Amino acid sequence: MDIPTFVKNEQGLYHVQGCVKPEEIVSTAATILLDDLTSREALTAPTDVAQFLQLALAQEKNEVFSAIFLNNKHKVISFETLFTGTIDGAAVYPRVVVQHALACNAAAVIFAHNHPSGCCEPSRADQQITKRLSDALALIDVRVLDHFVVSRSEWVSLAERGMV
Repeated sequence: MDIPTFVKNEQGLYHVQGCVKPEEIVSTAATILLDDLTSREALTAPTDVAQFLQLALAQEKNEVFSAIFLNNKHKVISFETLFTGTIDGAAVYPRVVVQHALACNAAAVIFAHNHPSGCCEPSRADQQITKRLSDALALIDVRVLDHFVVSRSEWVSLAERGMV
């Protein structure tokens, strides 16, 4: 039986058992932040979401497109990686996104993907897929709240730039 690398005590503090790889630290931090986001009544601060997304996606070597599905009060239902691509792109299919939104009975969604290059400037393709997804999800009454582009050192919110 494997002993967990990180152990949480009664006070909510973590300690490590044995040697830990940097990837395990990042993965555990992302899990802790997701647990925190999931336990909140509603997501209200883009910075909190962006910090989680950076930890969850920025270390990926290829582009990964994910979604945070929310209920009608913007409480997190789930976080899912939907598509994995190559070093400079990922194919995103609106049909699959709609299926996931319906499966978890989402009322809203926040999209995110990483740019392995480190440059978070949204591309024209990023803007176009956001529009296509917004249009498709509007047909089933699911609102797109934001689309984040993240890297290890920075993040961009398309909503803050008026692109959502």
